[in-house]
This record gives sequence, C-alpha cells and structure tokens, in this order.
Amino acid sequence: MKVVTRFAPSPTGMLHIGGARTALFNYLFAKRHGGSFLLRVEDTDKARSTEEATQAILDGMDWLGLHADEAPVFQSNNVDRHVMCAEQMMANGTAFKCYATPEELQARREAGEEKRKAAKSDDLSDAEREALLAEANELLAPYRSPWRDGGDPPAPDAPFTVRLRAPDDDEIAVSDHVQGDVTLKTREIDDLILLRADGTPTYMLAVVVDDHDMGVTHVIRGDDHFRNTFRQLPIYRAMDWDVPEFAHVPMIHGSDGAKLSKRHGALSTLAYRDMGYLPEAMNSYLVRLGWSHGDREVFTMDEAAAVFDLEGINKAPGRLDLEKLGDVNAHFIREADEDRLLALLTPEIEKLATLDAKLSERLQHALPTLKERGQTLPELAESCHFLWDSNADNLNKKARKALREDGIKRLSELREALDGADSWTIEALQGVLDAYCAAHTLSMGQVGPPLRAALTGGLPAPDLAPVMYWLGRDEVLARIEKHAPATRG
Repeated sequence: MKVVTRFAPSPTGMLHIGGARTALFNYLFAKRHGGSFLLRVEDTDKARSTEEATQAILDGMDWLGLHADEAPVFQSNNVDRHVMCAEQMMANGTAFKCYATPEELQARREAGEEKRKAAKSDDLSDAEREALLAEANELLAPYRSPWRDGGDPPAPDAPFTVRLRAPDDDEIAVSDHVQGDVTLKTREIDDLILLRADGTPTYMLAVVVDDHDMGVTHVIRGDDHFRNTFRQLPIYRAMDWDVPEFAHVPMIHGSDGAKLSKRHGALSTLAYRDMGYLPEAMNSYLVRLGWSHGDREVFTMDEAAAVFDLEGINKAPGRLDLEKLGDVNAHFIREADEDRLLALLTPEIEKLATLDAKLSERLQHALPTLKERGQTLPELAESCHFLWDSNADNLNKKARKALREDGIKRLSELREALDGADSWTIEALQGVLDAYCAAHTLSMGQVGPPLRAALTGGLPAPDLAPVMYWLGRDEVLARIEKHAPATRG
C-alpha cells in the first residue's frame, strides 16, 4: 500500500504554527514511507474564506519547504461529487430527507435547557427532579430525526436537509496511532447533516469524500477533530469505502500550559519568517514540539524524514518555548552557507545602513565569524553594527574610560605602527599588536580596550585583528585618528 497523507487547511485565516506542525508531520510521514504528501484547501466556507488567506497558506508552506507532490485540491471544486455521494447514500437507505427546521431544532434545545434549569429547584421531589432531567437529557441528546425511518413531508414543498442515518445501538471503535483504542456508543452520535437545506454539502461529508477520492491512507490532524472521526466513520461504511488510519495530534500550548494565544507567540508562520527565523530551524523546532526520537534535539528535514514515525508523537500537548526556538535558530544560522545567509541578512542590514560595495565586502569577510552572534537575523544584523558605525559620537561608559590619557597615547602609537604595516592580513595585524605590546611591556588587556573603543565605540565585537582586517586599513586608521592623532616625528 502506498502511503498518502494530506494537509487540509481552511483559508479563513493565516497558517499558524499549529497548522504548520500538522503539515510537517504529514509531510515527514509520507516521505519516510516513500509516499505522497497532498494539499487540500477546504474553501467551501465562502463567507469566511479569502484569497489572501489562501495565498498566505501557500506562501507559508513554500517557505517551510513543505511542497505537495501534486497540485493543490480546492474543495469547492468538488461540490458536485459531494452531492452525488449524498444522493447515493439516500438511494441505498443510509441517508434520508429530514424536514426538521432550524427553528424547531432551536426550540428543542431551549426546551431541554429550561427543563435542566428547572430540575435544580429545591421545591422538587427526587422523583420530579429525575423526571425533568430525563426529559432534558432526551431533548439535548444527539439528534435522531423522526424521518430517519421514512415518513411523509409536512408539505409537498417543505424544505429539507439530507442526513446520514446514524448507526443504531452499537459501538464505534477507533484505533488511533496517538490516542490509542477508543470506543464510543453510537447513541452519542447524531443523524449527521450531509446536505444543507440549500443543497450545499457540509464539511463532514466533504472531508470524507475528498479523503477517499484523493486516496488518503493516513489522516494526521489535530486532536480537536478526534470526535469528528466517530461521526465520519459511518459515512465510510455507508459508501462501502476503505477506512484510513488515524493519528490525532495534541494541540500546542503556551509555555504556561494554557491554550496557545498571541501572547504566547501564536502568530502566523510567515510572521516568524519576518522575525528572522530560518525555515529549517522552524521545521526542526516544530518536529520536536510533541514528537521525540531518542534524546536528539535538532534535525534537518532529511534526517527527520528518515526516522519520523507516528508512535513517537506524544499524547500530551507540546509547549511553545520561544527561548528554545531561538537556540535552534542560532544553530542553523551557524550551519548556514555564508552566501545564502548574506542574502537573507541583506534586508535586515538595509534597515540599518546603506549597503554599498565596501560594506558588502566587509560583511562577506566577517560573516563566518559573526554568524555565531545572533539567534535571529535582526540580532545578527545588529551584531554587525560596528562594520559601518564606529559609534564615535555615542561612546558607552566603558569606552569613554578606556580613552583617557594613557589610552589615547597608546592609540596614537598604535596608529603609527599600523600605518607602517607591510601587510593587512589577520596574521600580520596580530603580529603588529604583539610587537607593540612587547616593545612597551604591555599586555593586551592594557592595549585592547582603547583600540576596541576607537574601532567600535564599545560595541561588542570579536578579536581585534579580525575586526581591523574586516574594516580595512583606511577605515581603521580613520577611526583611530578621531580619538588619537598619530605621533609625528
């Protein structure tokens, strides 16, 4: 059997990280088994579905590299097929026309609530209370239509819905790869609406028909859909279709264990891109957010696809930890190819400085070292600040202290030594610093602070020889000159 999975988002909003993780799990499971990963856009809710949200979902999937093996399926294109299946079920007696109106159903629910409320009265006998509760429970129970076994319409032109005839007294068992073996009494299932009064199919019908027609073998989705499974299985049986395997994945919670919200970081997937996270870092973090494989914390996509299994999915909700995401992102920034990283970093640099040829050259030289200094692209851009700004007009307290009289004198002497350097390589510049310290019986702890203050204004930066090499001879001498003119012989 060829494994086929699908991700089926509704385009009523952005692709959030919970949906992205569901897509990732489906993608990895399909790749692990040499199968197909499909995308279905469930756009039948025309009142809420938007082209903007659809495009955001497609863009988010593309950014994460979760490419479907076939063109996306748009559920709204399959309406005729959904209706045909409902009609087939009516023909074989597993679905029927129901003439109950929305107003009648609402009145039934309200009557049940009223009886349940009345049963709380202290003026009732135990028998009266039990009778009221029994009536309330009957009214509030999953709806079984009086037309489920046939019957004439209340009027020849009466509107109707098409409902699935729920199984009678029986049990439905689901063997879920995450939730385990769960059984539900069929009396807890209503006569499910398949076609609304206007003839349009419901989500419950459409999702089953589409999964069957797409050949889906494994339905991997959020556990908020778990109860839906028990309502959908009778549709498979009514159509005499093979039932896929199920894996219902727990939701993602905030770091405090509460339901995920914007205050926890429940943002759209593309918002994380805009905050400077790399797609490979997001995938690595999300795959470990509710799934484990030994003690390993970081995976590339290929590594995850080689070992991903449904049994490794945790039954408890994962907890979003932005600090850990930052650590994972820092790892992948360090591992990134410098040319690609520079291309990703360029928009962030351009927010801070004019990216001319000279600065581009400095960044190319510095990036292999500086990429150790940021968890996100904006942080990394900020750590490069000294490459275009000496901060000479805004020295921090430590830099001002280093540029007092002794420091200025040493800078002046250093400038002269650097000006006379035969070569401007990291090794040669380190040699100039070492020779100066030896000639004046000084340590780098005495020479380094004033030089760092002049070159970066106290901004964090790596070792001084690489910094001078990246900045270039003219820029280094000019920055020193601002604070300590060279000694003239």
